Amino acid sequence: MKKYPIYSIQRFNCNDVNSDFYINTFKNHLVDHSFVEESHRHNSYVLVLFTHGSGTHDIDFDSFIIQPGSMFFLQPGQIHHWVLSDDIDGFVVFYSQEMYNLYFRQKTIDAYSFYSSLGNSPEMVFDIKEVKAIESYFLDMLGEYQGNKIMKQDKIINLLDSIHIEIARKYNETHVLETHSYNVKIKDFHALLEKFFWIEKAPSFYASELHITLKHLNRICNERLKKTTTQVITDRIVLEAKRMLMDKKRTVNEIATALGFDDYSYFVRLFKKHAAMTPTAFRDSK
Repeated sequence: MKKYPIYSIQRFNCNDVNSDFYINTFKNHLVDHSFVEESHRHNSYVLVLFTHGSGTHDIDFDSFIIQPGSMFFLQPGQIHHWVLSDDIDGFVVFYSQEMYNLYFRQKTIDAYSFYSSLGNSPEMVFDIKEVKAIESYFLDMLGEYQGNKIMKQDKIINLLDSIHIEIARKYNETHVLETHSYNVKIKDFHALLEKFFWIEKAPSFYASELHITLKHLNRICNERLKKTTTQVITDRIVLEAKRMLMDKKRTVNEIATALGFDDYSYFVRLFKKHAAMTPTAFRDSK
C-alpha cells in the first residue's frame, strides 16, 4: 500500500527552532534528505532554482523538463516527484504562509500570480544572465540562514520577497495575460473554489458568491482560461481525486464520498470522462 507523505518544514531543518523557513543548496539537500526523490507533498510553499544538471519534475501529474535556469514554485498540498541527474544543483526553499503574511501585513503571498493554480504554470526558465542576478539573492539568504546576525529573519524575508518580485516581473511578461478587470474575478473565483469545491459543484453558486451572473462568470472563464466555469470546477475536483487516489488505502467509494458525491457511479463517469480512464485504472497506472 502506497501513501504519499506530507512533509513539514520541521522535517528538514532538524534542530533549528525556526519551523517556518528552510533553505539549502539542492546538492546538499539531497545528501541530507534523499527521500525527497520519491513522490511527496509539502504543507508549505516551495521555491526551487536549478543552476546545474538536468532531469524531469512532475507536479500534480504534469511533467516539466529540468535545465539550468529552471524555477519552480509549489503551493502547499501539490504532489511532486523528481528524476534528477547526478550533477544536479541549485537552491531549495521552504516557507510558511504565516511567516510571510504576518511580516508584511499589507500584502499576502497570494498577491503573486505565479502561486495561483488557475491557468498559470508552476514553472519558468531564466536565462544565464537572469540566473546570475537572482542567484545572488539565494546565496545571501543561505548565508543569513546559516549565520546568527541580528535581524536575521528580517533579512531573510526581505531577500525572499526580492526573489518573488524578480519572478513576478518575468512571470507577468511571459505567463500572465494583460492586465484586465477579469483577472480580479478569476483570483476571487480561485479562492472560492479552493474553499468550497468539496461541497459546492454548481457554477451558479460561485457566480452568486462573486455577485455576478453565471453568464458573466462563463464569459470571464472563457476569455481568461479558455474553459467554461463547469470545466474549471471539474478540473479542480479531478485533480484532488487524483491526489487522493495516490493513497491506496482509501477506496474509490471513500474518495467519492469525501469529494461530496453521493452517487458513486456518477463520480466514476465524471472522472473517466475527464481523465480518459476510470479511477481504479488511474491508480493502477501509478
